[in-house]
Amino acid sequence: MKKTLLLLLLVFGIKSSFAECAMSGMSFFPETKEISLNSMFIIQGYALSQKTIESFNERTIYLKSEDGELIELNLQEILTGQLQLTQAIFCPSSELKPNTKYFLNYSEKTENKINGISTYNRDKEESEKVYWKTTDKKSIGNLNPNLSLEFEKTEVIPYGCGPEANAIFKIKNKSDAEIWYKTEVIELATNHKSIYYIKERDGKLNVGHGMCAGAFTFKNKGKYKVRFTPMNIDGEKLKTTDWITFESPFVY
Repeated sequence: MKKTLLLLLLVFGIKSSFAECAMSGMSFFPETKEISLNSMFIIQGYALSQKTIESFNERTIYLKSEDGELIELNLQEILTGQLQLTQAIFCPSSELKPNTKYFLNYSEKTENKINGISTYNRDKEESEKVYWKTTDKKSIGNLNPNLSLEFEKTEVIPYGCGPEANAIFKIKNKSDAEIWYKTEVIELATNHKSIYYIKERDGKLNVGHGMCAGAFTFKNKGKYKVRFTPMNIDGEKLKTTDWITFESPFVY
């Protein structure tokens, strides 16, 4: 009887752990709702939503103003993360109008139909259309030229569905602007290179993956090197950092 009870607890525990990982999800950047007239945009898909991101090679993505004006977003590149993440980077085809609210839309692959894109607002506990509102500025959020990144540690945290594993870097001299970090990771043994745009979390950059998804994965042993190119939402970049070498988080 005790063995049966223990088995049931283990089974339900495993099911609960897997339930923590959703089967799909979309993220939209900039995270700030106030943008300049020349902002860039990133749309990221998790798990099953990666197919939607990949379809942007064939679909047309638009910003639609409240007055119905359409501004096409030009696809710059699609980057595939190493663990269930894919992102598409866009630039507007023309300068946006000042003090205007724009909603994100896309056309169907086989129809000339415009569909709005929604996301879940946790504060309001409801879905809402993805939107941004422009200021009257051509550029927003200057970068601090003295920004630097310093390796802090590697870390592995076990969870129900799998571990979270990261190389963690401390950000110094950061401005208040929203910053995207073009992150290039090379596995030294194979020279395999992976690229992805990541954002900070609590003043640090976590290069790796969470329990369910992430931009970068690591083998159980081996060395890697990484470099970063900080960029604001208007595409203005700082100088790319030097390469920083670190051991796989799983070594320890």
